[in-house]
Amino acid sequence: MIRFFVVLVLFFPLSALAQDAMPWSLEDCVNHARENNLRIQQQKLGVDVARENLRQSQAERLPNLNTGASHSFNYGRTLDPITNEFVTERVQTNNFSLSSGMILFSGFQVRNSIAKDRYDLQASEFDVAAMENDISLAVASAYLQILFSKEMVEVAASQLDITRQQVERTRKLVDAGTLARGSLLTIQALEASEELQLVNAENQLRIAYLDLMQLLDLREDLAFEVVVPDIDIIPSETVEYSPLQIYDTAAQIQPDIRSADIRVASAEKSYEIARGGRSPRLSVSGSMGTGYSEARLEIAEVIEADPQQIGQTASGEAVFAPSFNYETQVIPFRDQIEENLNRSIGLFLQIPIFNNFQVRSNISRSRISLENARLQRQIVRDQLYKTIEQSHQDAHAALQRYKASEKNVQALEEAFRYTEQRFNVGMVNTLEYNDAKNRLTIAQSELLQAKYEYVFRVQILDFYIGNPISLR
Repeated sequence: MIRFFVVLVLFFPLSALAQDAMPWSLEDCVNHARENNLRIQQQKLGVDVARENLRQSQAERLPNLNTGASHSFNYGRTLDPITNEFVTERVQTNNFSLSSGMILFSGFQVRNSIAKDRYDLQASEFDVAAMENDISLAVASAYLQILFSKEMVEVAASQLDITRQQVERTRKLVDAGTLARGSLLTIQALEASEELQLVNAENQLRIAYLDLMQLLDLREDLAFEVVVPDIDIIPSETVEYSPLQIYDTAAQIQPDIRSADIRVASAEKSYEIARGGRSPRLSVSGSMGTGYSEARLEIAEVIEADPQQIGQTASGEAVFAPSFNYETQVIPFRDQIEENLNRSIGLFLQIPIFNNFQVRSNISRSRISLENARLQRQIVRDQLYKTIEQSHQDAHAALQRYKASEKNVQALEEAFRYTEQRFNVGMVNTLEYNDAKNRLTIAQSELLQAKYEYVFRVQILDFYIGNPISLR
């Protein structure tokens, strides 16, 4: 009775979960992961950064435009920037400027930078798709693990039900004196062992659910249940394509391969940018400015004063000259702004001769990066082929194991029925009965393992040739 309550308590959360949850299909799980997985969302931010880098490099073709203004006070002897005269009193000045410049030629560095950033953007988008594929396969694996664990729970529960029936039958025979009490104790020990197996199977099912929910970033307290599709394997079926045929298709469509190819193109453009550092640089710039100064004065009024003697003639007559006094004022702000306006435009040519080997080092580093990108591309291609080849072999092996396990289960089921019949009439002891039952349980477990291993490997191979993940 105590064991019954233990099993009931352990099994109740699963049954309650199944009743309250809206079942999720494999497609639902995959779509949810693609839309909500945090790693995918983070990878998409890299796409946004790459897009901004492309916009910035494209903007390098345009001329820049800058404006500035200043307001200052000068004290003591200083050179007035507007009048270009020395002054000793406090002077207030204003300066206003507008400038623009544009690169006309820089060894095609701007053009190559745009091409490189465009490649980087494409590669980032393929990286997102590659991560979505990885998450999708992980979700499929976790989903199939739930289905496998569910069937293992059913197998364990079925075996426990059979054993409990035998316990009741044996107890009646012992009470009637037909069998010794040792037979009851032995079959009860088997019952306890199978109860433990059921508990372990249910725990594995909970862990499988938890793994999938974590991949989907779902809360643990959320009611969650998966759809159990009908998965039938035709014993005569085989993997349709060879590893090389699958690889030839996958190499054209898989995003990690496309990303590696584009990274090579990006590295080639980086190499061209570095080589452009050896070329002359031609640019054009223009500016316009004006200013205002309190030291710039103008005559406001002329006042005639008494003539002043400036000398005398040979006869002794005094010579006078007119005398004037001037009142000055600061030239108005608007007038100074208009009068002080200046403009300039110029072409500038810069020819690199020696720059501490910086250009040579940049070229060498970019050449090494290009070679590394090519090696990385080959590594990705080799890894893809190895994965396809391994999955193809695993699928073939799982199918053969499934066929053999299916025959083994059929034979052991027949043998167990025969042993059970003999056990019921007392021709087989408890140990022989337990041995036949255990061999059948192990064979059923191996059959389920081979079944879901084959299904998962076939899903991988289908996914690589462009088919969506589906158990339909």
